[in-house]
Amino acid sequence: MVKQGDPKPQPRSEVQLELLRLDVGSAVALVGHPIHVMMVHFPVAFVIATLGVDILYWWSGDAFWVRVGLWSAGMAFWSGVAASIVGTGELLLVRGIRLLEASWSHAVAAMTLVAIGGANWGLRLIDTAAILPHGLALSALASVMVGFAGWHGGKLVFDHGVGILISPKD
Repeated sequence: MVKQGDPKPQPRSEVQLELLRLDVGSAVALVGHPIHVMMVHFPVAFVIATLGVDILYWWSGDAFWVRVGLWSAGMAFWSGVAASIVGTGELLLVRGIRLLEASWSHAVAAMTLVAIGGANWGLRLIDTAAILPHGLALSALASVMVGFAGWHGGKLVFDHGVGILISPKD
């Protein structure tokens, strides 16, 4: 029986229940903040920028955009490799993350994205004449994969509470 001075019990959210069930805290963190989450913004931004640069090159034909595309594709690839290394560390070190299906979907999508990014950068290094249409197609495909990997990464954070800190108070 609830007395008048007693605080009423707070219902727990699905994310809080998931946090109680599994250990999904970050193992690769800086002052409690997951490093992978901090790093993924860079490859995402460079992938989208590369698509934009390719569209500008297609539209203008200016060789300046070829050079910019080479740099943005290279940065998308190498920052993706760095984020993947940290993300793989999280996946391997935290049992609760390994048990989630969304973790594996996110990992496969991210590895596919890094492979597409590497192919896109390699194409630009070897044959600048192939940027249209092949580089543009790889940039568009990479942008779609960013959406897919991001969707599953968001599910990990918002549905399963991976890497978030919650107050011990309810």
